[in-house]
Amino acid sequence: MKKLFYLLLLTLLPSGMFAQQKNTFEIKDGHFYRNGEITPVLSGEMHYSRIPHEYWRHRLQMMKGMGLNTVATYVFWNLHETEPGKWDFTGDKNLAEYIRTAGEEGMMVILRPGPYVCAEWEFGGYPWWLQNVPGMEVRRDNEAFLKHTEAYIKRLYEEVGDLQCTKGGPIIMVQCENEFGSYVAQRKDIPLEEHRRYNAKIKRQLADAGFDVPLFTSDGSWLFEGGSTEGALPTANGESDIENLKKVVNQYHGGKGPYMVAEFYPGWLSHWAEPFPQVSASDIARQTEAYLKNDVSFNFYMVHGGTNFGFTSGANYDKKRDIQPDLTSYDYDAPISEAGWVTPKYDSIRTVIKKYVRHEVPNPPARIPVIEIPSIKLDKVADLLAYAERMSPVTDVRPLSFEQLNQGYGYVLYTRRFNQPISGTLEIPGLRDYAVVYVDGEKAGVLNRNTQTYSMEIDVPFNATLQILVENMGRINYGSLITENNKGIISPVTIAGKNITGGWHMYKLPMDQMPDCTKMGSCAYTNDTAHGARLKDCPVVYEGTFTLNETGDTFIDMEEWGKGIIFINGRNIGRYWQVGPQQTLYIPGVWLKKGENKIVIFEQLNEIPKTEVKTVRTPILTKLK
Repeated sequence: MKKLFYLLLLTLLPSGMFAQQKNTFEIKDGHFYRNGEITPVLSGEMHYSRIPHEYWRHRLQMMKGMGLNTVATYVFWNLHETEPGKWDFTGDKNLAEYIRTAGEEGMMVILRPGPYVCAEWEFGGYPWWLQNVPGMEVRRDNEAFLKHTEAYIKRLYEEVGDLQCTKGGPIIMVQCENEFGSYVAQRKDIPLEEHRRYNAKIKRQLADAGFDVPLFTSDGSWLFEGGSTEGALPTANGESDIENLKKVVNQYHGGKGPYMVAEFYPGWLSHWAEPFPQVSASDIARQTEAYLKNDVSFNFYMVHGGTNFGFTSGANYDKKRDIQPDLTSYDYDAPISEAGWVTPKYDSIRTVIKKYVRHEVPNPPARIPVIEIPSIKLDKVADLLAYAERMSPVTDVRPLSFEQLNQGYGYVLYTRRFNQPISGTLEIPGLRDYAVVYVDGEKAGVLNRNTQTYSMEIDVPFNATLQILVENMGRINYGSLITENNKGIISPVTIAGKNITGGWHMYKLPMDQMPDCTKMGSCAYTNDTAHGARLKDCPVVYEGTFTLNETGDTFIDMEEWGKGIIFINGRNIGRYWQVGPQQTLYIPGVWLKKGENKIVIFEQLNEIPKTEVKTVRTPILTKLK
């Protein structure tokens, strides 16, 4: 009777439940095994948060059309825990849906949860508010820090734990930390034993949370000593020498493979005010073939970069440039362009992969339609300085950082009124990162951490107000200085050597919501010639509407503008800056609508007042000024 009951139960349960249980992934005998068969991992990195969720399936199909069988993605902690204990996994942040979609498309998934990810992403993925936690230092065996990483990893498991291949899902591997070997090399002030303790604790937190698929680490091949950890497969980033790859993996993995390059770079990252890097398609195709011939698995970083929408872009640190802010575009010169287009590099790689894989490689999906908007009228304009100073300020005897103001991103206006005239050299060595300086609304100059311009001459007359509009250009995401990531003004302000204390007012402008000119009262005007001239060289908010009969992807042309950010229908599509090399911003068609659309532009410099803007069909990403 009991046997009959179980047979009946089997007929009632979904057949997919048992099909899922056969979904296995193992590392053994020097190979990757998928459902019992040796399966090379042919992967591409593509980040869910850099693509509108409506386009995820299209981009995954583009990857399949290259011949890839796996997608890798970082998980961005700061994207999801926006405030301590406040989590968001909805819309473009719905990581579980992204992974499920990959599984539906027949793709395996590599999860890279960090908690540090680098990725040219703000603060390397760490939430900015960690810096307000007493006694905390990131990336160390530090109780305050590890308490928060544990909470993050546990919460992440709640979202995606059931999507591991051990439970029938597409996740085949999870990375432990990220490029930790380079941090060990940079932080020689920390004992190696402590570094190893920290790395082992992150690995333990992943296991304790429930992650039970194979783990791996990812480092330059010369950095395995500091970055590898027992029980995780070491993989080598950027390693083109296959003999060296095998030698170093064998040394740290029991004398055998599998061999994998977890970051194979078909392009490279790009900064404002620097040339856009471009990598040869033929070189990448040859290296791809070398890996395939020699049983080396790989992950293209990036196969498709997407866009650093909003304030998500990070920055590198360089002694000569100080901070190197990353572009809004994360095109990366990748095989799949920022807007999801086939490139010559894509075609070259596809041709090579098709020679070596047993499965049929499908054709890539059609390009998403592209439109052009010849003119968008900007019929409203608002004076941001006047508007900000009608808000309630935070006051203190000294300037406060963004973090002290409990603000993560955007801008802060610092003001100080002088009862006596003062002139001389204005110095702000702790500027983080870009400031336009005014005296009673008249522009006096620009300070810029990127060019190490921390001083300028200034003349403040009797009974006048000094105004300093400071922008966070993105927290450092790589290197030892990731621990020094406060924003705003973090040092004394001096004029003619005199420390300016007392009477500082700070107006918070996070720009987390699209500004509305109609709510700016008497600070907003009809955008005509008279008002435009009066607001020249002032930070302003432009607003306009435009009507569409059809929607599609497009690129807003900001080549003749100064510096600022753009909102389309309430979404912050990112930062523009006249220095280049990026001169256009990508607008996904799914963020436009038939009928009326709204655009708002916050222009910080306004050297040439504007009454209209246009979009174009082709991006401009390589033009420096």
